[in-house]
Amino acid sequence: MHQAFRRICGCLILAACMAEAAAAAPAPAKLSAAEVITKNVAARGGLQAWRAVQTMSLSGKTGAGGNQRATLRVPTQGQATVVTKKDDQPEVPSRRVEEVYLPFLMELARPRKMRFELQVAGQTALQVYDGVNGWKLRPYLNRLDVEPYTADEMKAASRESELDGPLVDYAAKGTRIESDGIEKVEDRDTYKLKLTLKSGAVIHVWVDAQTFLETKIEGQPRRLDGIYHPVEIYYRDYRNVNGLEIPFVLETKVVPVTKTAMGLRDTPVPPEKTLIEKVVINPKFDAGLFSKPAIPTKSAAR
Repeated sequence: MHQAFRRICGCLILAACMAEAAAAAPAPAKLSAAEVITKNVAARGGLQAWRAVQTMSLSGKTGAGGNQRATLRVPTQGQATVVTKKDDQPEVPSRRVEEVYLPFLMELARPRKMRFELQVAGQTALQVYDGVNGWKLRPYLNRLDVEPYTADEMKAASRESELDGPLVDYAAKGTRIESDGIEKVEDRDTYKLKLTLKSGAVIHVWVDAQTFLETKIEGQPRRLDGIYHPVEIYYRDYRNVNGLEIPFVLETKVVPVTKTAMGLRDTPVPPEKTLIEKVVINPKFDAGLFSKPAIPTKSAAR
């Protein structure tokens, strides 16, 4: 194959074959939203197999973001703004810093319980949600008290689905579904589904038209530079764990907006990856794992 690419004739033949194959590729079947979800659940291991999952543990490394965004050069008094010839926008110097990956452990249990531990500079940060209330501990910010979730964090937690995702047993979860057409996601046909959750929140999920595995989902909008940005989460590298198909790479992309709250052109945010290294199905957890963390407060420690 590599030798063929070195020859002009081989390239032309390959291009012609690819064009022929693309032209001959059948369009995705027109399926209802319910049919797409039925195929999705089957592709992921089956409804009964997922119903049998009561707890799950995932561990690996997650990107801490780094600082790969560009900065706008702000001229001082008496200085002219440097303008590029291409689009008459202020020159944007680079300040690239490679993304740092931090070890994490996420433990999940029905109904909608979650405990997330993140190792930061030798300290353990915590987020715990018992299905109703949430708490956090952020020692890396020198905040040594266990704090309750904010109203926004509670709202985000309440939108999170069970450990099996938003499509499995969607009707039992009070979710309404609609088909929202067929779209290309990274050059592949996908079924776009509109989900109206029990809370009234609306999210979209994209299901691959060939594998019927989720390829993308809308994430919680992220506030940057004074304005909320749409968030997309891509599911990659599916692997079989105890008969269940689980993505081992999650890539989060913050979608740029036209302008920030200050009226400046938005700068792209590099994607962040979560790399899952180990998944355990139905591990046994201590009864108090999802309770408020028993961490001494500053006053109690004195």
